Amino acid sequence: MPRGRQRRGQRPPRDSRPERDLSQWNPKTKLGKLVLGGTITTMGEAIASGLPIREPEIVDILLPETEDEVLDVNMVQRMTDSGRRVNFVITCVVGNKDGFVGLGRARGREVGPSIRRAIDNAKTNMIEVKRGCGSWECGCFRAHSLPFRVVGRSGSVEVSLKPAPQGVGLAVGDVAKSILRLSGITDAWGLTRGHTKTTVNYALAAFEALRKTAAVKVPGGLAERLKIRQGAEQVYVHKLAAASVAAESAAAPEEPELTANGRIEGTDLAEEASEEKKETTEKTEDEADDKVEKP
Repeated sequence: MPRGRQRRGQRPPRDSRPERDLSQWNPKTKLGKLVLGGTITTMGEAIASGLPIREPEIVDILLPETEDEVLDVNMVQRMTDSGRRVNFVITCVVGNKDGFVGLGRARGREVGPSIRRAIDNAKTNMIEVKRGCGSWECGCFRAHSLPFRVVGRSGSVEVSLKPAPQGVGLAVGDVAKSILRLSGITDAWGLTRGHTKTTVNYALAAFEALRKTAAVKVPGGLAERLKIRQGAEQVYVHKLAAASVAAESAAAPEEPELTANGRIEGTDLAEEASEEKKETTEKTEDEADDKVEKP
């Protein structure tokens, strides 16, 4: 292997992916403006609004503690008249380990920028996962597994995920294990069919199975009785602290501070004397005018 080329499946260092500066963000979509204005404060509200997530900064604000993992780094070659062109196709998964996960892909000539674009695409494809304790072997009613059986398909790959009791762990392949782990599921049985060596189809099938957990409608009473949890257990609420402090300071003007002599701090004695002299002269002129008007 040539020197400096990254191995397939190897994750690049964290330093090569700098964090985004959100203070300079200017939203262009309706959902972005609602998030920046403070109308939408949680990721669950953003998904429930029905507006598409087009900007990755929305996820950075509403879910600041997300983790990402590179599932596949595939090198593709294309022969042209000028020579051989090499591109990299990256598949990444992003999640907060508490009910939210996203999957994205990107393609480019360099690995680093392609990984950053794949992470941004995964953030725009964020979904909300239902969790619960759907195994008859367990009765803890905690959100550690799936609430029911789900099936996802992509290409020739079919992934079937079933709820499992506590202590089993993730009995699935490595690709599906990363997706389930970042979504917050710690125990699950898995059954796959098809050509699972195709990492992309395997990841898409597992992600589609988790998407179906949110698509299945569960009545409110049944969800409460079975302790089915949708989304995060510890909801992160975005608050505009700086904006509220600035608004309070603008609404309440500052009162002038007085010194020990009773003067306003920052004024000069000469200015006070001139003002007092001006007031006395105006008073004497008014008295003189009154005397002249008397018969």
